[in-house]
Amino acid sequence: MHKPQRYIAHFDLDSFFVSVEVLNDPSLKGKTVIVGGSRERGVVAACSYEARKFGVHSAMPMKKAMQLCPNAILVRGTRGEYSKFSRWVTEIIAAKAPLFEKASVDEFYIDLTGMDKYFDPFKWTINLRQEIIDKTQLPISFGLASNKLIAKIATDEAKQNCYLLLQP
Repeated sequence: MHKPQRYIAHFDLDSFFVSVEVLNDPSLKGKTVIVGGSRERGVVAACSYEARKFGVHSAMPMKKAMQLCPNAILVRGTRGEYSKFSRWVTEIIAAKAPLFEKASVDEFYIDLTGMDKYFDPFKWTINLRQEIIDKTQLPISFGLASNKLIAKIATDEAKQNCYLLLQP
């Protein structure tokens, strides 16, 4: 029996918390933004790509992040907004994808195995990404590969706001 080619897409909303904050306050666009807790005891939940250039990354103690990037704009975050946007993206994916898994508030896996009989999985995934961007205005990257791990690696390589196909 012939095994079908596996197609697994991994979608990841780029710098999700920061992207939502920028949508809600466009004056933050292009600036060194850090979303997280207090300056002394908090942790970085997310940071803009501009802040990453200074060595800031998520899960870093806020005190260290502010030492690396003292002029960063600190945003405490609006959890309700993140949930709203996450639900919105989930609804878009659920309406289109034959089988998907929500891995976190901003990450999704879509299994398109066997769907190549009906459509080109890579083109379909590009179109879904564009629909998410058009409807939500959020940047999102994806990787398409033969398993979850390689798809996630492809997504990381595709960042920021792009995509990558890694198939054997």
